[in-house]
Amino acid sequence: MATSRGIETEEAALKLTLAYDKEIHEEYKYAAYLPVYDEKTTFPPLQPFEFNDRGLVANKDKPNLLSPNNTSLKVSKLTPVIGTEIRGLQLSQLNDLQKDELALLIAERGVVIFRDQDFKDIGIDKQKAFGRYFGPLHIHPVGAHVKNHLELHNIYLGPDNEYRNKRRSTRLTTTGYHSDVSYEHQTPGITILTLLSVPPVGGDTAWASQTAAYARLSPPIQALLEGLRAEHSGYPQAEGARRDGKFVRREPVVSEHPIVRIHPATGQKALFVNPGFTKRIVGLKEEESDALLKLLFQHISLGQDFQVRVRWEEGTVALWDNRVTAHTAISDYNVREPQEGLRHGFRITTLAERPKGVGGLESVW
Repeated sequence: MATSRGIETEEAALKLTLAYDKEIHEEYKYAAYLPVYDEKTTFPPLQPFEFNDRGLVANKDKPNLLSPNNTSLKVSKLTPVIGTEIRGLQLSQLNDLQKDELALLIAERGVVIFRDQDFKDIGIDKQKAFGRYFGPLHIHPVGAHVKNHLELHNIYLGPDNEYRNKRRSTRLTTTGYHSDVSYEHQTPGITILTLLSVPPVGGDTAWASQTAAYARLSPPIQALLEGLRAEHSGYPQAEGARRDGKFVRREPVVSEHPIVRIHPATGQKALFVNPGFTKRIVGLKEEESDALLKLLFQHISLGQDFQVRVRWEEGTVALWDNRVTAHTAISDYNVREPQEGLRHGFRITTLAERPKGVGGLESVW
């Protein structure tokens, strides 16, 4: 029987470790999406590429996406500054004009929640094709994934695999705000998260607006930050994975990104630091860097007046822009109690441009 530590199988020279117990998922509809680790395939460093944000060509009024002729459409702001919920529109049926306008809406609102979707049932090839429209798909350097599809980063927390919780077992809270793999040289743009199994209560996700977080700062602090870069490192994540016996399929990198980033489609300024991956401010003494990052991390994590907490429902898909938000899962239910359900899904993350800041300040590495 498989355990949370996994069992190894050999299939066509591909070494897989299962990160779930097969026996308790025999009747599970989405068993093909359960987490595995390919422990053989490795990848070279990511190479620079030209990126054109789809939001740049979108109609700013969004007449195709938010058509007044769609009588089933219901669009609601979740908070004044971040988050929009959409019902009555299927992601799987969007045309290119609608997807362009969606990219712009996500940039403007930070996160867009689609309800009552068939997206999880359209098949992996169509799911990946939808993601690729917004940018190249990122393959996580250490995380579990869907069998034969490393682009689908697995999100799983159940009684047979509590790894996502155990990593935070020494802390008072399981929350940890971050922007997906922000250490990459060209960082993620849009992330698409689909949950296949949802607990009846708990397992929410929260997002913080980095544009609002920047705007709240006093002008002298804004001016200071606009001239600075911060180091984002993938080394702690890779070292932690190796320590836990996990496979590292691409060696870690370090990038120095502008602390204040400008979104190419909206022109808005946003903080681009996060407690998950930002390690120091370049050019400052240690005490200065530590103090300033502590201020910013607390500001991001505690700013409930520019955050949104979303409860998952059957058929929910969340799309957000990593360039203007930070997010965290909220693991507040007991996975050992069957009645509290299973939280399982997959994340498709698209890569975007080399970050650019104020006055032409760019990322370096």
